[in-house]
This record gives sequence, C-alpha cells and structure tokens, in this order.
Amino acid sequence: MHRSPFTDDHPFIDKLERFIANPQFPCVGAKSALAKRQIKVVIARSITSAWNDLTIHEALMKFAGDYHRNRKLFQSLAVIFEGPRTITEACFEESMWNRIQSISDKDVWLGQKYDKRVSPDPTNPHFSLSFAGEAFFVVGLHPHASRKARRFVAPTMIFNLHDQFERLRSEGRYEKLRGNIQVRDEHFSGSVNPMLSRHGELSEARQYSGRTVGEEWGCPFAYQGTMRDAA
Repeated sequence: MHRSPFTDDHPFIDKLERFIANPQFPCVGAKSALAKRQIKVVIARSITSAWNDLTIHEALMKFAGDYHRNRKLFQSLAVIFEGPRTITEACFEESMWNRIQSISDKDVWLGQKYDKRVSPDPTNPHFSLSFAGEAFFVVGLHPHASRKARRFVAPTMIFNLHDQFERLRSEGRYEKLRGNIQVRDEHFSGSVNPMLSRHGELSEARQYSGRTVGEEWGCPFAYQGTMRDAA
C-alpha cells in the first residue's frame, strides 16, 4: 500500500490493506494492486462534506499524470473518509455522487479535457468519469453496504483506471479476470452482484455505490463542461 504524499499514516490505511488481503476478498485485481504496492491512499474528513474535494482532485491529477508516465497494470487510488461511519446505503450513494460532481466541476474549471474514449453522459452505455483526461471507474465501500465485498469500516471511494480494463481486453485477459471475480464474489457475498454489466452494455454508473437499484434509477451526475471538452 502506497502512502500518498497527501496523507500521513492513518489506521484506516492498514485496515484497507487487511480488508483486501483477506483470502476470501473477491477482487483479484485489487489484490494484485496491493501485492505490487500500487494502491495510493488519500484520507479525507467526511464523505458528506466538500472539505477535501480540492485535495482529492489534486491527487487524481497526480495519479493520472503518473499513469501517463508509467502505465503499469493494476493501479488504484483509494480515498478513505473518516466518517460518518453510521452512513446508510442511500446516504452513501448521495454523498458519493456529490463528491464526484464537485471533483468533476473542478476538473472542468481547470480546463481538463474529458477522456475521448468514454462518454460523460451517465445514461450512455459507454459512460465513465474523467479526471485530468483519464477515464475512471469508481468502487464505493462503506460500513453498511448490503454486499459483503463492499462492506468496509469507513466510507471509501476507489478510483480505477478505465484504460487498464481496455488493455486487459486487448490482451485477452479481461473475461477470465472478470469471471474469476464473479465466482469469488458469489462465494463471498452469497449471491451474484445484480448490478454487474460490461462496459458498453449498460452505464457503469449503476455499479459505483454498490446499492442495488432498479431500472427507474437516475444518476445525479451532470457533466458541466461542453461537448467540445469531451471530444
């Protein structure tokens, strides 16, 4: 686990390391990132507050820049919030999207282009977030998640690089990895995750928070840049 220059050592960092290192934890991609010490961590105050949004955006900018210079597979940026630890699934989802909106707005304000390989429209099957011109997929964790694999001691947002999934696809490794994770998750959580879908089939926005949502669910994210920014 890489201690980000944006944080000092914190007990939640060691807890996240133990959470991922659990032999039953299903995400083998996260395990690879941990083994390679390629998970960078930022500690923030509260997921319900904008207090650290600028710091989080700075960390994403640096993370994307580092990846451009060294495109190693299995890298993640984890933002661990110190609270609230009594958060409900609905509150976590709302707060997570508030943080995403705020951080995306900062990206626009700084003149960053949206990654042209993905769509900024959360209803589009090719949607992904973009920061510093690099597309990201988010995995939300919190203490009261209904799925066991998402149940961590503190609210957390893990930013994964979209480019890494595309590289795994091009190398013919993605489907095997995805299938392995699904089997492990079913064993660990007791059921198949109903929110899973492949990029290009359904919008990945439905998967971010970990909450099971129906067809009527609408993503609250709205990209504030222009379509030229996303071109």
